[in-house]
Amino acid sequence: MQMSEFKRRRRELMRMMGPGSIAILPTAPLLIRNRDVHFPYRPDSDFFYLTGFPEPEAVLVLIPGRKQAEYILFNRESDPVKELWDGARAGQEGACEKYAADDSFPIGDLNDILPRMLEQCERIFYVMGCNPKFDKRLSEWINEIRCESRSGVQGPVEIIALDHYLHEMRLYKSRSELKVMRQAARISAKAHKKVMQSCKPGVWEYQLEAEFVRECSHQGSRAQAYPPIVGAGANACTLHYIDNNCQAQAKQMLLIDAGCEYDYYASDITRSYPVNGRFSEPQRQLYELVLAAQDAAIEKVKPGNHWNDPHDAAVRTITRGLIKLGIIKGTLAKSIREEKYKPFFPHRTGHWLGMDVHDVGDYKVDGAWRMLEPGMALTIEPGLYIPTGSKGVAKKWWNIGIRIEDDVVVTKEGCEVLTKDVPKRVAEIESVMAT
Repeated sequence: MQMSEFKRRRRELMRMMGPGSIAILPTAPLLIRNRDVHFPYRPDSDFFYLTGFPEPEAVLVLIPGRKQAEYILFNRESDPVKELWDGARAGQEGACEKYAADDSFPIGDLNDILPRMLEQCERIFYVMGCNPKFDKRLSEWINEIRCESRSGVQGPVEIIALDHYLHEMRLYKSRSELKVMRQAARISAKAHKKVMQSCKPGVWEYQLEAEFVRECSHQGSRAQAYPPIVGAGANACTLHYIDNNCQAQAKQMLLIDAGCEYDYYASDITRSYPVNGRFSEPQRQLYELVLAAQDAAIEKVKPGNHWNDPHDAAVRTITRGLIKLGIIKGTLAKSIREEKYKPFFPHRTGHWLGMDVHDVGDYKVDGAWRMLEPGMALTIEPGLYIPTGSKGVAKKWWNIGIRIEDDVVVTKEGCEVLTKDVPKRVAEIESVMAT
C-alpha cells in the first residue's frame, strides 16, 4: 500500500474531526505466547489503517490544523543493541522519512509531551475499552489538566468515539484496498485448489491445513486471517472446529474454511467436498441446495438492496429445499416464519470483510438494515449441518456439514466475486480432485 493512501485516510478523518480536536490511537501491544516467547506481532487494524506503521509500542496522534505538525507518531527509539536481536526499528527519523509522520517522539516521552498537546484541544477522539491500560493513562492526563483549571488551562471537555468515524471509513474499500484484497483472494484460491487435489481417504486434517498454509506462504502470504477450519465427517458440523486432528475417511464430506492475510487484508473462503472425490447422492443433494442458496444470495448483492436481502434469499432457498428433501415439514411461509431451518442453518449468510476477517462497520443504521453501496466487501456463506442424532432426520443425511463461502464486493452494477477462481460446481470439484 502506498503511503499516499494512508495520508488520504488521515486527511479525511481530520476533516471530519474539525479544528480544536485531537485523535489518539495506540497500536496493539506485544502478547506473550508462553514464558518469554511472543506471538508474531500484528498491529492494531485501526492504527495501521491510518499509519501503515508495523512496529509495536507506538501511538498515533492527529491534531487538525496544528501548525507545527498535524500527524505525530510516538514510537520506539533506534537502539543498535536491541536491533541486533529483534531487527531494525524506524526510530524518529524513519517515522518521518519512511512513514510520513510530520513529527515523531520517543514512546518513552509520551507522558511528558502528550498531556501538553491535550491542553490545547477541546475534543478527544478516542476508542474507549479496547486498551484498559491506555484508558487509565488518558484519564490520568485529563485529571491532571483539570487540576490546572485555576491557572487558566481548560483542556478537553468532550470525548468522542473515534471508532464511529473510523469504522465507517473502513467499510468502504478504495481501489488500493480492493487491489490488495484481490491478491489475497488469488493466493487463497490457489491454496484451496492445492488442498482439493491433496484430499483423499486416510489424509489427516492437519496435513490438509499444512498444505493450505504452505501454498499461501509460497505465494507470498505468511499470515492466516484466522485459524484454518479443516473438518471431516462429524467435525464439519462444528462451525468453528479448529482441532484439525482427525483422519478423513472415504465416505465423509470435508469442510475447509481458510483464508490468508495479505498486506494486512483478509480473505475468507469455505469449500466442502467428498473426501474420496465423488459425491454420493445424499451429499450431492445437500451440496446443490447450499450452492443454490449461495447463488440466490449473491444475486441480491447490489446497490439498492439492503444488508439482509442476501440472507433472506438464502433462507428461502434452503427452507424450500429442506422441505423438498423431507428434512423439515410444513409450508414454505410457515417454515420460514417458525425458523424450522435454523437447527440446520444456524448462522447468518455473511459478514463484512476487510482488514479484519469479521470486519468493522454497522449492519443497521437508525434501526434499519444498511443499504449496500459500491466499495462494501462482504462474505456470502450459507451452510447446512446435520449432526448424528438429528431428530426426525433420516440417517443418510447424518454427519454431513456443508458451507460454501466467497468474498464479494459491491460494484456500481452489481457485485464482483473476488474468490471466483476456487471451484465450487460439482463437476468442477470432481474434475479437480481426479487430477
